[in-house]
Amino acid sequence: MTMMAVQEIKRRGISAVDEGLAHGPVHLIKSNHPAYVVMSEATYQEMLTDLAEARLAASENDLKAGRVRRGTSAQLMKELRSQN
Repeated sequence: MTMMAVQEIKRRGISAVDEGLAHGPVHLIKSNHPAYVVMSEATYQEMLTDLAEARLAASENDLKAGRVRRGTSAQLMKELRSQN
């Protein structure tokens, strides 16, 4: 993990981030606190793919376990409100 102060980018420009990205995502520090994470487009797309696959797997598990209800969103919201 590469950590870099935001001031470093102000001083050196985007090339400072480019150098850090060679080692993975760059965590930017602002006022001594982590504030941002910069990652390559490839890493971002991989993260989105992994997230989508995890959400699909969770949905399949819910379906297999019988935790899925069918109906419109209005019907489901009405049911939830009546339970309170």
